[in-house]
Amino acid sequence: MSMILSRRDLNFVLYEWLKVDELTRIPRYADHSRETFDAALDTCEKIATDLFAPHNKKNDQQEPHFDGETVSIIPEVSTALKAFCEAGLMAAGQDYELGGMQLPVVVEKAGFAYFKGANVGTSSYPFLTIGNANLLLTHGTPAQVETFVKPEMDGRFFGTMCLSEPQAGSSLSDITTRAEYEGESPLGAQYRLRGNKMWISAGEHELSENIVHLVLAKIPGPDGKLIPGVKGISLFIVPKYLVNEDGSLGEHNDVVLAGLNHKMGYRGTTNCLLNFGEGMKYRPGGKAGAIGYLVGEPHKGLACMFHMMNEARIGVGLGAVMLGYTGYLHALDYARNRPQGRAVGPGGKDAASPQVKLVEHADIRRMLLAQKSYVEGGLALNLYCARLVDEEEAAAAAGDQAAHARLALLLDILTPIAKSWPSQWCLEANNLAIQVHGGYGYTREYNVEQFYRDNRLNPIHEGTHGIQGLDLLGRKVVMKDGAAFKLLGERVQDTITRALAAGNAELSQQAGALGTATKRLAEVTQALWSAGDPNVTLANASVYLEAFGHVVVAWIWLEQALLAQAALPRANGKEDEDFYRGKLAAAAYFFRWELPKVGPQLALLESLDRTTLDMQDAWF
Repeated sequence: MSMILSRRDLNFVLYEWLKVDELTRIPRYADHSRETFDAALDTCEKIATDLFAPHNKKNDQQEPHFDGETVSIIPEVSTALKAFCEAGLMAAGQDYELGGMQLPVVVEKAGFAYFKGANVGTSSYPFLTIGNANLLLTHGTPAQVETFVKPEMDGRFFGTMCLSEPQAGSSLSDITTRAEYEGESPLGAQYRLRGNKMWISAGEHELSENIVHLVLAKIPGPDGKLIPGVKGISLFIVPKYLVNEDGSLGEHNDVVLAGLNHKMGYRGTTNCLLNFGEGMKYRPGGKAGAIGYLVGEPHKGLACMFHMMNEARIGVGLGAVMLGYTGYLHALDYARNRPQGRAVGPGGKDAASPQVKLVEHADIRRMLLAQKSYVEGGLALNLYCARLVDEEEAAAAAGDQAAHARLALLLDILTPIAKSWPSQWCLEANNLAIQVHGGYGYTREYNVEQFYRDNRLNPIHEGTHGIQGLDLLGRKVVMKDGAAFKLLGERVQDTITRALAAGNAELSQQAGALGTATKRLAEVTQALWSAGDPNVTLANASVYLEAFGHVVVAWIWLEQALLAQAALPRANGKEDEDFYRGKLAAAAYFFRWELPKVGPQLALLESLDRTTLDMQDAWF
């Protein structure tokens, strides 16, 4: 059994539920089949298992360090990334013209899940590079694509996203990095950037020939002052090394590593404070300022950057799922093999009787079942979102603008859930994995304590729970007069209708519970927006996000339970039967133990409670 990801579960989600093989009817994927999809997944699993997972602990214990001149990283990282790139995985989802495989997004993300679970630190480098390239393919010029994206797809250049600044944090309207127009160039409008960027993952290393930074900065107005707020933000390509017209590398740009941040997790990913245009370390006597090339239109940089940010948010959610998933598999393996204690009941207190395995204890099974419900629910949710991207792109290619708009809305409203729900609950799975291990779980000799530390970063990556809650309640549920909320509700109701028609008492009960929770969510949403005071409406948006997420994942579990119940009579042997029964048990757990938590949360929200809003600084 893989300790990274259950292939049987992955196949269930991809082929039995999402019917990914039907995507081959779309012209873009016509060359593919289930066999080619499986071959790609096999490649990902092998490279992740053989080259990423073995150095995960070493990468954590011997994290990158900076001696003032060079960042040193253990050699296994470079070896693993070279194999990743040589297998063509950097361009797995790209067009053939870019050297890609034209895999559906859902298959590409399923394959990348192995790398997230095997070694989240090392996988961050390609994760950011792929997102960087996708943004430039959408918003960059042909020259920018040729100069920067193609080398990224080859694995010669890696990419980053540079948003935060020391004084601004998540408040991007307060960034102060300046971009002064210098003139036109073959790569577009050229600017000189000066400023500082903080928390830049993969911001400096020697793993690639070049690093392509995507940097948010403000172009000053006619008076020389920066335009306040997010409307003044523009987006720039700022390479570590300038690139000559023939594609060769030129001089070092005015980008300097000021230092590495040392986090509790993701230690294998360099996390940097970068100075742009603040010193001529690499070009003594030259003109100060980091050379950058405008992406898209001036003052519309945040809209461009959201292309990468939204992709990264779902990717962070997938990473959180996978850290929880591998932790669950480690805990399951430990519980099945560790003898401890004796059975409850007659003879259980006889010290001469043999010990039983941990998995025989009900409380251990409770913790394992909770983990299973979190991680398998989270994986299905994230791959469902990836499937929506494929459907959205297919609708656009077919010229079906109405379908494209509906799918975009659905993906919009699910994005904060796909990011934040796994970051909270798959982290809880890691917490439970440590508990299953007992005292050993808290030691560095076992892997689960690192999984927890790594996953603890995801609640803050790409926007905190608070930010995602504000985005969901403050924008997503009300945009276009609630169109996205209505679309999601229609999909949930369709599942409820099918479950009620299935003729199974358990499924009917779950459908009823989901219907009640969905109705209450709609009522509470209306009550919050009828409050008349945005401060009251949004004060407890994080609780709304959590309740909304549990309703969504309950829907995902009802979808899985429907399939498992229908497949059970035709199960192919005991192992297959056990798999489907496990799905049904996890769904039952989620509906009996997890979904009921939503009731009190929604009641609290509906009361328009002001406790947190009215609390004063001085009272702390």
